Amino acid sequence: MKGVFQSMSSSPLLLLDNSAMMSVINRGVFKCTDVTFEEAKAILEMHDEDDVIQCFTNLDIQNIIFGYLGIEKRNFQYKHIRDMKVMQDGLVFKLYVTPSETQPVIITDKGNEAKKIQNIYVYCQMISRIE
Repeated sequence: MKGVFQSMSSSPLLLLDNSAMMSVINRGVFKCTDVTFEEAKAILEMHDEDDVIQCFTNLDIQNIIFGYLGIEKRNFQYKHIRDMKVMQDGLVFKLYVTPSETQPVIITDKGNEAKKIQNIYVYCQMISRIE
């Protein structure tokens, strides 16, 4: 099926986070599929640097993409996208935040006291505009 999980230079793969995803789904019909970290890595590695647009500025998510997934750091073009094109794909790195059940206190490397207040998780989804 052309378009689903496939990108072309006229419709580059979009890298999205929670808020950028909300921006691109203004109109149309979409298919959303959960993907593993291994699948997300494979999808990114299938695309050349100039065939990917980064639609978020969250440095923590960049660290997840390049650090945790083990993907070679590339400098993807940043662009704010309002609407996905028909048959365009996006790889979404979604943050899931829960309150911390415990509040351990640590001392930072600067000597400050810091308390854990939440747990942050990340998961990946593939979104495609099909109509």
